Amino acid sequence: MLTVAHRGVRRAALWTVRPLMPGRPTPWGATRVAAAEGPPDGARRPRVRILLQHAHGTGGTVRTVLNLAGHLARRYDVEIVSVVRRRAEPFFPISPDVTVRFAEDRRTPPPGRIGRLLTRLPSVLVPVDDASFRTVSLWTDLCLLRALRGPAPDVLVGTRPSLNLLAAELGGRGVVTIGQDHMNLAAYRPGLRRQIARAYRRLTAVAVLTEASRTGYREVLAGAPTRVVRIPNALPELPGGPSPRTAKVILAAGRLTRQKGFDLLLRAYAPLAAAHPDWTLRIFGAGPRRDALCAAIAEHGLTGRVRLCGRTPDLAGEMTRASVYVLSSRFEGMPMVLLEAMGKGLAVVAFDCPTGPGEMISDGRDGLVVPAEDVPALTAALRRVIEDAGLRDRLGARAAATARGYGLDLVGPRWERLLDDLLAAPREAPADRPARARLRPAGPARFRDAGQRPGRLSGAGRRPRTSAPGPAGAPGPPDATRR
Repeated sequence: MLTVAHRGVRRAALWTVRPLMPGRPTPWGATRVAAAEGPPDGARRPRVRILLQHAHGTGGTVRTVLNLAGHLARRYDVEIVSVVRRRAEPFFPISPDVTVRFAEDRRTPPPGRIGRLLTRLPSVLVPVDDASFRTVSLWTDLCLLRALRGPAPDVLVGTRPSLNLLAAELGGRGVVTIGQDHMNLAAYRPGLRRQIARAYRRLTAVAVLTEASRTGYREVLAGAPTRVVRIPNALPELPGGPSPRTAKVILAAGRLTRQKGFDLLLRAYAPLAAAHPDWTLRIFGAGPRRDALCAAIAEHGLTGRVRLCGRTPDLAGEMTRASVYVLSSRFEGMPMVLLEAMGKGLAVVAFDCPTGPGEMISDGRDGLVVPAEDVPALTAALRRVIEDAGLRDRLGARAAATARGYGLDLVGPRWERLLDDLLAAPREAPADRPARARLRPAGPARFRDAGQRPGRLSGAGRRPRTSAPGPAGAPGPPDATRR
């Protein structure tokens, strides 16, 4: 929950960027800035801007967003605005047709005393209950708002709750706003769920991954004009061929956090290690629970039987060299890595956690699904696929066939139809935002470029440059890369 002071800073910060987004009604009831006029219909491609936390990072959300962006770039002008940049090169490939801009470049420290001070102050744009809150600061907010100023896109897409909430604030007449949920509503803390229930009503659409999530959002947003659609993640093209399922290797992958349930997996695997010493469990990923997992491996007598392999850029290759994939998560959205394992023809075993595995796998046909967090049931399912090579082959072959239904050639057109439908529909400013005609806060001067008038943007229309400090330590132009 933000304090009164934080709400004031948030309001002032958003006030500086709203008037600079053409077609966006100002929050104080002032005259709307006319929408940016473009060529007649059909003369230019719609502009799609996607907000992503870290375009050069790892994880299923990053991979699926980059995958989708590359597909959409065939018909739309696609730009990704990445909140932060921590590494020079992307972990996953990015289409050369997609423009990537970075708001805060963390490879170098912020310029000036003010910049360094603002990095120590908490964000006012990111809710406290959002998982990214501890990784951002007030400096991040200012860098992001500066990156968002200028001509409005035709479509603004958020990819996590904090960015969806921001899209709901900044969207307006003429801008289609879409909030993607790559997790599920029940996985969020109560305070964040309340904010979602209020703010997502101002979005044009919410895109979810599973039927369970669609049902949950329809209940929460009942009566709102927001369209709730289900579009699953698309399976990217994976290098190499399918797994021959001959190696006695069980594979698991994900960030080493409580969510992924690797502590449960170690407990489930412990009874199998002694009975099947020729099998190995390999866990790929990095994260804060590595030391705890190392201790658990020793405690369960699994040293030499379980390997924590760290992060790998060649997970597809590791899947080819395995026979079984196991997902032990406590909760998910739609686990991309599970879909990739199915695409590689692995026999998959998964907890029926909320959400995803129960909809992705037909138990006994193309994988095995056991009750969520039921460790003995996970042990029993793993024992079945370890001891029955015929079962492994049947499950793996059918899993590969199931995964083909998630190909980008099938999922991508669903996104195109959604965008075309939303762009064709009449769009008005969100109806439930109260008018505040008599409130005209000036806002702290440091949130605006010196001498800049509302509606004008210094450097508008110029080619983005690598970030450089501006006056008084203010963020410079955001880094832009044409991949």
